[in-house]
Amino acid sequence: MPIRPPNAPPSASLMRRVEDAGLNASAPPQQALVDGWLLRLSPGHAKRSRCINALQRGQLPLDILLARCRAVFEASGLPLIVRITPFTQPHNLDDELALRGWHRFDETQVLIRQDLSGAAAAPLPAGMHLLPVGPARYAEVVGHLRGNRPEEIAAHFERLAASPVPYQGHVLLDRSERLLACGQLALEEGLAGLYDIFTPPEARRRGFARLLCQALLTRAAAQGALHAYLQVSADNQPALALYAGLGFQPAYGYHYRSERPLPA
Repeated sequence: MPIRPPNAPPSASLMRRVEDAGLNASAPPQQALVDGWLLRLSPGHAKRSRCINALQRGQLPLDILLARCRAVFEASGLPLIVRITPFTQPHNLDDELALRGWHRFDETQVLIRQDLSGAAAAPLPAGMHLLPVGPARYAEVVGHLRGNRPEEIAAHFERLAASPVPYQGHVLLDRSERLLACGQLALEEGLAGLYDIFTPPEARRRGFARLLCQALLTRAAAQGALHAYLQVSADNQPALALYAGLGFQPAYGYHYRSERPLPA
């Protein structure tokens, strides 16, 4: 087998593994299968836990399948949203939804760091420490930073607590216990997912997110992770630059479609 150059793009098999890991890590308690489509019905903030992932082509005509899914989402009090990835089935689903006038939004990049063998963070600067926190505390911290509603924070906690892939939440604090950054690890079969990386507005552009991510990647490697991945908004240029500096490469993109524009 030829040796892959270190700067080669992620392989198709690794991207498929990352997509599966991301699906597992974002699984809410409320989900169902309809003709090969995975319906996620969490009332939380994250769209990946309240959308359709079209995993298989299915047998039903598209409009009938969409109608069945719409009824399920309406019964849950949720708008009908479809997540479109390179793995979506059927492959022309995005085009079909566009022809029906569905709105495209939230362009997202999946980034992969292919080799964690050299992940070794320098000691944190004096006065800083990284503190592990449980799912209830983490959902509260990041939810308040995002301005989430109480029911969204509760749904986030519910999803983290019930996740088939255990999360490891961390907060980076200064000597006064002031929050500098926060983030989570989700580890599965040699893959480390970075989730919910957030820096309070008053602490941004001071390198705290980089320190946090370096520490999380070091902890992931110490637990046997070989690769790392994350998802980031395609228009978040500061975050894209940060992750490129940490060795992450673009792997693939995804976006969402909805029948009508969603409220901001």
